[in-house]
Amino acid sequence: MARTPVLLDRWGRPIQRAILTEEIAAATIGGVRSPISGYPADGLDPTRLATILREADQGDPVRYLELAETIEERDPHYLGVLGTRRRSVSQIDVTVEAASDDARDVAIADMVREWIDRDELAEELFDILDCVGKGYSFTEILWDTSEGQWRPVRLEARDPRWFRFDRRDLSTPVQLDEGGREIPLAPFKFIFATIKAKSGLPLRSGLARVAAWGWMFKAYTQRDWAIFTQTFGQPLRLGKYAPGASEADKATLFRAVANIAGDCAAIVPESMSIDFVETGNVGQSSDLYLKRADWLDRQISKAVLGQTATTDAIAGGHAVGQEHREVQEDIERADCKALSAILNRDLIRPWVDLEYGPQARYPRLKIARPEVEDLAQLVSGVAALVPLGLKVSQSELRDRLKLSKPAPEDEILSPAAPVVAPSPPDRAIKRDSGGFKRGEGSPGPVTALQAEGGSAGAAGEPSHEDLLAERLEAEAQPEMAAMLGQIEAMIFAAGSLEELREMLRAGFDDVDAGGLASRLAQALIAADLGGRAAIEGEDG
Repeated sequence: MARTPVLLDRWGRPIQRAILTEEIAAATIGGVRSPISGYPADGLDPTRLATILREADQGDPVRYLELAETIEERDPHYLGVLGTRRRSVSQIDVTVEAASDDARDVAIADMVREWIDRDELAEELFDILDCVGKGYSFTEILWDTSEGQWRPVRLEARDPRWFRFDRRDLSTPVQLDEGGREIPLAPFKFIFATIKAKSGLPLRSGLARVAAWGWMFKAYTQRDWAIFTQTFGQPLRLGKYAPGASEADKATLFRAVANIAGDCAAIVPESMSIDFVETGNVGQSSDLYLKRADWLDRQISKAVLGQTATTDAIAGGHAVGQEHREVQEDIERADCKALSAILNRDLIRPWVDLEYGPQARYPRLKIARPEVEDLAQLVSGVAALVPLGLKVSQSELRDRLKLSKPAPEDEILSPAAPVVAPSPPDRAIKRDSGGFKRGEGSPGPVTALQAEGGSAGAAGEPSHEDLLAERLEAEAQPEMAAMLGQIEAMIFAAGSLEELREMLRAGFDDVDAGGLASRLAQALIAADLGGRAAIEGEDG
């Protein structure tokens, strides 16, 4: 009897099939996995922030993770740029490449392709990408075996506060059990994602560490701005009372001055007056707060997206904006590659091992934005180069053109049959001084060009010149097409007229004109023989 192979996870631990179908990291009421979060951001100052980050560095990340969550909730700019980065990856189409063309490898890849075609996948990937801000994320895989096969039924995001890192290296993730003890992650049960903003420990590689300082300083600026606006945003109300005013009159005037901003109306005795004193430099003073808040936002944009042009209204023109967009695309490609590697390691490979057993090669899940390609130029280039001997894989060309392989029962498009003009019948000629005899056809193309009589044949028959032109056009066409195909290939490959000129100069000797020269030589022989026949006919 064949033994079931022992499956090991990435850390060399054997799997426990009995717990793979159970939900082992869900929230609990009153346990260590409580969904209720604290708010360490309330009253945050530099000293407290440094303490929170230091705790995380030493292996206690709870307050840091709660702070990261709060910053996303309270800072619209950070929420916007971080959400942009995560959504730009989670909404890209996911493809699967088979390990080989073997039928078994193709079947495994088709199994994965069928599963990723789910509407929930984009949201699940968005949750996995929570690691961009916090430095890492945990996602529990819920397996389904109801039909006798292994299949991920869904991916559940888990609060990273319910996990820790091994104290020996602060890099190996562990989970908390019901008693709060640190135990190894269950093999084949979690997707542990890390997309680092910098090299180092996962606890110190999240963008939230940078955003925390910017958010705290901006919170100070916004608080001071609010106080300034409340104090100087409205004119100072100055009440004046006449000499000898009673205490009751003074109290009446003060109530009027104090309430006039909200009520916009008040009554005072005729002997009293109220003046509104405006501050002349309020606008210039408030600009300082605006500039500081905008500057801090731009630093966050640089940290998250690598640039500011797509998030902040800055001058620079189209060239600067295009350059900044390319920087954002570079970050997007890096995130796509990192996420693809994570899913292939923690999801695809375990799934294939559970369903098919260990494999020499595994299918590759790939997240990448499709490259824009000029398909018309591709087709033209292939059409020009294939007649010259270039070998092109049909499957590769179908993939690039997004064409499926036709089934046996499909109706196949085929090229139209070429229209070939019938060759004129051989015409007998008289023997001339060169030794040709009447009634003996000459081989090859010459035979079709021999005619009796002068340059014009009988009524309705083509002349020698017409026959020669027609035959030369028919037989020289493939040779001309081959030559022009080489030149067209150079045109498609050249990026400018100067580059094309150099390519023509360098490749002129490589253009094969031998076939065309042979056809022209045959045509000249035929023309000579036709001329001899015409002269003999006139003499006869």
